[in-house]
Amino acid sequence: MLAIFRKEVNQFFSSPIAYIIMGVFLTAVGLLLWVFPDTSLLENGYADMGTFFNLTPYVMLFLVPAITMRSIADEVRAGTLEWLLTKPVSRWGVVGGKFLASWLLVVVTLVPTILYYITLYQLGSPIGNIDSAGVFGSYVGLVLLAGVFVAIGLWASSLNDNQVVAFVLGVFFCFLLYVGLSALAGLTLLGGLSYYLSLFALDEQYRALGRGIIDTRNVVYLLSLVILFLLLTANRLKST
Repeated sequence: MLAIFRKEVNQFFSSPIAYIIMGVFLTAVGLLLWVFPDTSLLENGYADMGTFFNLTPYVMLFLVPAITMRSIADEVRAGTLEWLLTKPVSRWGVVGGKFLASWLLVVVTLVPTILYYITLYQLGSPIGNIDSAGVFGSYVGLVLLAGVFVAIGLWASSLNDNQVVAFVLGVFFCFLLYVGLSALAGLTLLGGLSYYLSLFALDEQYRALGRGIIDTRNVVYLLSLVILFLLLTANRLKST
């Protein structure tokens, strides 16, 4: 697993792909939070990062599948996956190494956004008048949500050897779990089923962590989704 992880990380950062993705993400989020008047933090009149944490998952819906779309699909298309699996590395080693490398790239992309917190901390009246516990919980939720999106993206990449198809499938499944379940839960015709759908909706789990209290139930659920999709990916490699 460690060898695969190092290979993927080196491949990411030795090419312009990682820097382009990071640049696009930071530019998009920066424009939304500091320039566009409808979403600008400076227009709120108070130090709050709620807008950032509300908008970032929607940007990640496209960012993460863009990172993972080539992870397995490209290996299958090039015929290197079978060669890779003949080496002394298990399917779990391949999946785990690729997952950790992609997750690391997303986390590294999020690190510069801590400057937003520092800026708002200084702009608060008085200085430091910001919900730091809520910010910490939201960052934990964002990192875990990124892990779920990466696992989904890897699974989508294992379904087809076409990177574009893998990207579209990754966006679709991430959107379905993050937005779709909540939308379905809002339908009154589902009756009591709506409550249970809302419990499994990713956005509900994510927002719960943003309240400043790290509930282990939310953490366990998000990590369980990561493991589930990694299992599905490993099983898919078995049949490839």
